[in-house]
Parts: sequence; C-alpha cells; structure tokens
Amino acid sequence: MNIRQYTNSDLDAVLSSWETATRLAHPFMTDAFIAQERINVVEMYLPNTDTWVVEIDGSVEGFIALMDNEIGAIFLQPRFHGKGAGKALMQKAKELHGDLEVEVFEENSIGRNFYSQHGFYFVEETLHEPTGRQVLRLKFTATK
Repeated sequence: MNIRQYTNSDLDAVLSSWETATRLAHPFMTDAFIAQERINVVEMYLPNTDTWVVEIDGSVEGFIALMDNEIGAIFLQPRFHGKGAGKALMQKAKELHGDLEVEVFEENSIGRNFYSQHGFYFVEETLHEPTGRQVLRLKFTATK
C-alpha cells in the first residue's frame, strides 16, 4: 500500500472510487445530483484541494482531499473498506494537519462509524440544502 499525492493521471480511478463509494454510503442521492457532483469534483474540488491517493498493488483505489485541516472527501473502493487503506489516508491527513474537521451526512453510517473509529466527535448539525438531509460537523483534536 502506498500513499502519494494525486496527479492528473489518477482522475479516472479517483472518480471511480468516489462514485462507487458515494452510491454505497448515500443511497438517498439522486442520479442527477451525483452527475452534477461528478462535474464539481473535476472542475472545482480536485483543483482546489491537497489530494492524496492510496495505491494498492499498483492501482489507485481511493483518495483523501484536504482543504487546509478540512477533509473535503475521503473515498475508497468498497472492496477495500476495513483493510487499512482508509486508516492510512486518515493518518496522512493527521500527519499533515493534526486537528481535522469534516462534514458527513447523518444517514451515512459507513462514514460516521469510520470517523468515530478515528477519534472524531460531534460539533454541530446543519441542513444540506441541495439534498434536504442533515449533515454533521465532526472534529478530531490531535493530542500534543
């Protein structure tokens, strides 16, 4: 397993892991919403984040996108859930920034469980207007 910075040649693999994991964790999202978000990932998110990929057996299987200490996205191909790749990506983010924050849909039990395992705690709940769903803001505080 190798964690390295994203390059443009990783785009197809990143989009694949993003969409596959998004559909698993967010079954309430419409195809139209996902299609628009896919465009946003390419045009807005990736160009404006510090993105790291995880390679497994030479293939990109997931990524984490950071905006300073905010986790904008962390997605893995589901077949690699629970096998240490997400933990490795999270460790990279903690090494880079220490304290971290993230927003996760309340209905995303996969994401909520993952963040809980990595020491994140609840800060606030807000409404995600485009989907009409509740979003939780979580925080991780590094110990000094």
